Amino acid sequence: MNRRSFLGTAAVLPLTALFRGARALADDSGAFSRTTVIEAARALAAQPYAAPEPAVPQSLLDLSYSEYQRIRFRQDQQLFANPPSGFAVDLLHSGFIYRVPVQMSVITDGRAERIAFNPDMFIYQDVTPPPADAQLEFAGFRARTALNRPDVMDEFLVFAGASYFRAVARNQVFGLSARGLSIGTAEQTGEEFPFFRAFWLEQPGDGRMVVHALLDGPSASGAFRFTARPGDETVIDVEATVFARAEITALGMAPLTSMFLFDQKERGGHDDFRPSVHDSDGLAIWNGGGERIWRPLHNPRLLQVSSFADNGPRGFGLIQREKRYAEYEDLEALYHRRPSLWVEPIGDWGKGHVVLVEIPNPEEIHDNIVAFWRPETPLAAGSETSFTYRLTWGWDAPRSDRLRVSRTLAGAGGQDGWRRFVVDFSDNSAPVGRPASDFTANVQTSVGAIQNIVVMDNPEISGVRVAFELDTQGNEVADLRLDLLRGGQPAGEVWVYRWTE
Repeated sequence: MNRRSFLGTAAVLPLTALFRGARALADDSGAFSRTTVIEAARALAAQPYAAPEPAVPQSLLDLSYSEYQRIRFRQDQQLFANPPSGFAVDLLHSGFIYRVPVQMSVITDGRAERIAFNPDMFIYQDVTPPPADAQLEFAGFRARTALNRPDVMDEFLVFAGASYFRAVARNQVFGLSARGLSIGTAEQTGEEFPFFRAFWLEQPGDGRMVVHALLDGPSASGAFRFTARPGDETVIDVEATVFARAEITALGMAPLTSMFLFDQKERGGHDDFRPSVHDSDGLAIWNGGGERIWRPLHNPRLLQVSSFADNGPRGFGLIQREKRYAEYEDLEALYHRRPSLWVEPIGDWGKGHVVLVEIPNPEEIHDNIVAFWRPETPLAAGSETSFTYRLTWGWDAPRSDRLRVSRTLAGAGGQDGWRRFVVDFSDNSAPVGRPASDFTANVQTSVGAIQNIVVMDNPEISGVRVAFELDTQGNEVADLRLDLLRGGQPAGEVWVYRWTE
C-alpha cells in the first residue's frame, strides 16, 4: 500500500479538525507557510486549555517496554524515502508510556497533507494490533539518514512522547534529551509539561530537514521550527514563538534533560561493577562576561537547585566530558559515546539565570538532571515572545584558550568533618607547557573554611592539579568556587561545585 493512500483526502489544514474549538487558520487549498503554525498557536492561546482526549486503547497502554519495541513501522511506508531525499522518517505508534496523541502532516509544494493513522502502516509481530477503525494518532516520529555508513539509514533525531526530543552526531548513541519549554520546574507549584500536539514535515533536501511543531499546555502555546543538519555534529536551529495564557514566572527556555547516577567522585552507596554511570557529567556555561564555568553534576540526597545569574549568555550545555570506555566499562549502554548538548542563543537573551536542577535518583532509568535558561522578566498573560537558538549535539562544549577541567575527585579530608577535593586541569590538544609554579588557585566557599590549597604538576595528563580541603564546620551544604590563575589572570575554566552532606 502506498504511503499517499494514508494521507487525508482533503489537502487542507483545518485546525478545527486538529483541535476542538480552534478556528481554521489555513484556506481550503491547504496552503502552508512559516506563519501557519504561529497563527495556530496564537488561536489556541486565546482559548481555555483543553487537554487531548485519551484515544489509546488500554491494551496498548498496558504493553511492556519490550512488547512496545516489537511494533515496527513498515519500511515501505517511510516518508521521503521514495524518491530518495537523503532522509527517511518512521512514524511512531501510540502505546506503552506514549499516550498523548500527536498529529502528523507533510508539506509538499507549499501544501500540507495530514497523515491518517492506519494499523497497516505497522508490523505488530506478536502484539495484538488495534482495530482497523481505531481512532488513533501517532506518538511522534524518528528521522534517519546515512549518518555513519552510506548503506545504512541511522536514526539521528527522535520526537517521541510529545514532550521530549533527542539527537545524535556521527558515531554516537542516544543519551540526553531536549524539550520545547519547561514551566515551573522544581517549583512548589509543580512542573508543567507542554507537549507537541502536531508536526508538519517539509520535504528534506540539501542535507537538512525542517520540522514545524505546535506546542500546547495549560499556561502557554507555542510555534516551533526546527532545522536539523546531521553530521560530525548534529546542529538543530530552533525558532520559537510562545503565547502565554497565564502569567509565567518560572519559564524555562531551551530546557535540557539528562541522567547522572554516580561517578568516581561520589558513588552514593551504589554497589556496581561500573566506575561511572551517567549521560552527562557537567554543566558548562559561557556567560556574557566571558567566563567559562564548569559545574560537575552529582546525585544529591535532597533536591538541589543552582542558579547562575547572567546577562546576554553566550551558551550553556550538559556535557559528557569523560569519553574513555574504562570510565564506564559498559558494553551495552556505551556511556562513553553519549552526546553532549550545547545551547547557543541567537540574539540577546538579556538578563536571567542558567538554572540547574539535580534530583535524587535511585536508578539509571530515570532522568534527574535539568538545565535551562530562565529570563528575569516573567511572561505576562496574553503576551507573545520569540527567541532563537542553536542546539549542537556533539562531543563537548566549544573550545577556548583556557585550560579545561578534566576531572573532579573527592574524599575524606585530613580531619573529622573535612572533605578533600582534587581538580585536574588540562588541554587535551597539547601539554600545558608551563610548570605548576606558574599557577595559583583561589578557592572560596559559602560556608566553612578552605584549608591546604596545593597546586602541582600532573604529568599523567600534561596538566595541572589543584587539591584543597573543606572544613565543613558542621554545615550540610557548601557552594565552592575555584579560579585557576596565571599571572593573576584567569587561566582555566571556573570550577564551581555544590557539596552536600
